[in-house]
Amino acid sequence: MNSLQTSCIHKHPAGFCLLLALLTLLAALAGICAGAVPVSLRDILNVLASGQAQTAAYRIILYSRLPRVAAGLLAGAALAVSGTLLQSVLANPLASPGVIGVNAGAGLLVALSCAVLPASAWTVPLAAFLGAALGVLIVLGVSEAVGASKISLVLTGVAVSNIFSAGIDAAVTFFPDALNGYSDFRIGGFSGVTAVRLLPAAWVIAAGLLAAFSLAQQLDVLALGSETAQSLGLPVRRTRLLLLFIAAALAGAAVSFSGLLGFVGLLAPQIVRRLMNSGGLAQLLASALGGALLLVLCDLLARTLFRPYELPVGVVLSLVGGPFFIWLLVQQRGGRTHA
Repeated sequence: MNSLQTSCIHKHPAGFCLLLALLTLLAALAGICAGAVPVSLRDILNVLASGQAQTAAYRIILYSRLPRVAAGLLAGAALAVSGTLLQSVLANPLASPGVIGVNAGAGLLVALSCAVLPASAWTVPLAAFLGAALGVLIVLGVSEAVGASKISLVLTGVAVSNIFSAGIDAAVTFFPDALNGYSDFRIGGFSGVTAVRLLPAAWVIAAGLLAAFSLAQQLDVLALGSETAQSLGLPVRRTRLLLLFIAAALAGAAVSFSGLLGFVGLLAPQIVRRLMNSGGLAQLLASALGGALLLVLCDLLARTLFRPYELPVGVVLSLVGGPFFIWLLVQQRGGRTHA
């Protein structure tokens, strides 16, 4: 993207958000149409108009494609906004739910809840939130205790993630029947998502996004630095904890139905930050739309690249996000990463 286009985006963040919304809508339509069995736009319109429940197109759209696309939109928006909050609150551009142990903490509590608690529509989202919050608090506590640098914060998150992953492996070893199919959860994907499984997490994500958007101004003040924010009357510690818990709720809810997807919370906020010279609500909204767009497109690629075979979307994300993360580390090492 040339400097003129970037300048236009900087001057018109609302237009950029509208463009992202349009692209996300087009990607969602493509996600409904494409797959092992193609569905045309005419089929979609016929299903919406007539509701013919006996047709193959109706069953494919209602029970497979719509829940899957909705899952991609919700998980992408939730993980991207969670990453934006973590990067802003921790003042670390390398922070994201997948990097600092938030996703792994959610995965551990989900594994334990599936192993020892009766199945319930709200058990998994609640366990995922508690695990994500635990991951945030541990990494934040260790970092504050040792006065960690930005790179050390990431290394702390990696260590915590490994500890949580060991707990997940232990749970899978002791309760293999209760955790059947957990390998798919670890990679991340939407192949088994249903509307019933998605609905509880959708409510949590909707509430988390609204809470994050409502605190956009406080997030901007917090970005000025703790001392400046305190002098402007912002209760810094309370605001940071609130934003971190919102980030944990968003990431945990997404993990509860999508599995341990990585890099969405890193890629989307970083790309948006480089394209927009705007903070607050515009940045959060653009990150949400960018994350939704990214995840729907990756899921579309995972379903269509080797059709009729299907890759887990987590594999595609890792292939895209891994090199990007290495590039960020190199920039961070050279002192060129944007805060």
